[in-house]
Amino acid sequence: MTALPDLNFLDADAMIDSFERAAEAMEASLLRRGSTVHLPARGRILATGDIHDFPGHLEAIVRLAELDESPDHHVMLHELIHGETLIGGMDISYRNLAIVAELASRYPLQVHPLLANHELAQCHRMSVSKGGGDQVAMFDDGLDYVFNDRAEEVATAIREFILAMPLVLRAENGLWCSHSVPGRMDFDDSAFERALVLEDYQSPSGTAWCMVWGRLQDPAHIQALLKRFDAKLFVVGHCHAEMGIESPVDGLVVINSDHARGVVVSIELSKPLPSADEIMKSAMPLVLYRALS
Repeated sequence: MTALPDLNFLDADAMIDSFERAAEAMEASLLRRGSTVHLPARGRILATGDIHDFPGHLEAIVRLAELDESPDHHVMLHELIHGETLIGGMDISYRNLAIVAELASRYPLQVHPLLANHELAQCHRMSVSKGGGDQVAMFDDGLDYVFNDRAEEVATAIREFILAMPLVLRAENGLWCSHSVPGRMDFDDSAFERALVLEDYQSPSGTAWCMVWGRLQDPAHIQALLKRFDAKLFVVGHCHAEMGIESPVDGLVVINSDHARGVVVSIELSKPLPSADEIMKSAMPLVLYRALS
């Protein structure tokens, strides 16, 4: 059973090393072309929704991923930071990023962090809130408190890690996983098969920007995107799903892993892609797997 790595979250050198090694591992992955991870038609993928540092859920996800059981067990992770649990008004969710960074460097062909809007906002120091204040500033306050005069060094390593994240994970059976999908059509989809550049991260039509901020769920638009991407089903986060998972329109499944009803789903890669209804019925409530610890 895979356990969380034992890290010294107070050691600036250890944190910087984890983030830098992970960035190198992700960029060098044999499964990656440009900003897309292409999974082989074997094994399984554990797909998550937004995590947002929800207590206990990352540990449950890592346990369910069973990375040590088979090299063909994969896990997709996104939106790791900016949770509601603060310490003295400070966000210390850099620890979630560090855990995933360490896992990504230890299991480079199995652990797949994807870019999400909160990580992009943190990287670019762009104010973002889920209703509890400026989360970018609170995250920076947490780094300052823990690392003092080395906080900016750690922040730089975090930015390198975030900018190394792919946008998309896709499989031969038609599965497409990303944080969200674009709400517009005027973006450069060649970015999926090349290295990202600064313009890709910029509003309003940079490809990375569109991929992490889009919220449009119009049925015709989703079908047009599926056709454009040659995909059969989008599995995303970014939007709220009260029961942890929902399919608001055909071709789209939204997963949340960041609240008490948060779930994950396991999808076989060597078999035909399940329907949205089948995926929703197979969802695993994370609270049950926290209770086993």
